[in-house]
Amino acid sequence: MSGLESPRFDVTVTGMRRRSRSAQGLGVPAAAAERKKTPDWVVVPAIGCNMPAPLAHALTRADVRDALAMLRAWAGNGTSMAAACVGTFVLAEAGLLEGEEATTTWWLAPMFRQRYPEVKLDESRMVVRSDTVVTAGAALSPIDMALSLIRQASPELAGGSRSAWWSTRVRRNRPMRSRTI
Repeated sequence: MSGLESPRFDVTVTGMRRRSRSAQGLGVPAAAAERKKTPDWVVVPAIGCNMPAPLAHALTRADVRDALAMLRAWAGNGTSMAAACVGTFVLAEAGLLEGEEATTTWWLAPMFRQRYPEVKLDESRMVVRSDTVVTAGAALSPIDMALSLIRQASPELAGGSRSAWWSTRVRRNRPMRSRTI
């Protein structure tokens, strides 16, 4: 990909708290969301709950409610949104998927339909682009979502990224050769 002109991406992790913890226990520092300029894109992460009861409870937490208000404000200022897996519930809870096509993880689709009947859900699709929102399912679909976001900014960069990822995967899946000394 040498010589390829590509746009600069300025990525900032923001949050309602100064530090979050991933589902795997990784500490993630975050800049305060309210102090940031209106971003071009916001990618909403999963909130660490992948079963209906804990997820329903998590959507009522104070930090999540604050994030919903911030997402609505950003969307009102023209920010585009993306989310994968359980993060799609956050966008829907904020009202940002009303009347839009979306996808989510297949095992939570019944809960999603019950909570957000105004969303045109198709959990059989890996990635769905609808107006200013991109949603993805679970497993490896966040990779496809990320490539979709990159493709919007630079189709050449996305094509090169996909090719590099695929060739790396093919090489890694080849049988290893061993030598006895």
